[in-house]
Amino acid sequence: MLPTENRLRRREDFATAVRRGRRAGRPLLVVHLRSGATDPHAPGESAPPTRAGFVVSKAVGGAVVRNQVKRRLRHLVRDRLSALPPGSLVVVRALPGAGDADHAHLARDLDAALQRLLGGGTR
Repeated sequence: MLPTENRLRRREDFATAVRRGRRAGRPLLVVHLRSGATDPHAPGESAPPTRAGFVVSKAVGGAVVRNQVKRRLRHLVRDRLSALPPGSLVVVRALPGAGDADHAHLARDLDAALQRLLGGGTR
């Protein structure tokens, strides 16, 4: 489970991450990342937490499969929050193949997408 301060909940936050953020697609998922826009050297201001949200449509599968995919993605993202810039907004969108994928394949695709977004990967 993601801590409360790391959850993306508002429609406006999802829209900001998707419309104004960078995108990296993989066979099982698409990751949208909007890096924090706050100045880390501003006096008296602490960095806001990185927040993540998930989109799993009916194309992935029935309700049970969608919830399984969401739980797996939440677990994977929770372990990677510290690698993301403070104040970032992350939206992970599962593609139809994610319902049949195991934990290791989802982790590999998520890592590859985040690496590409953070500047460490090639196209």
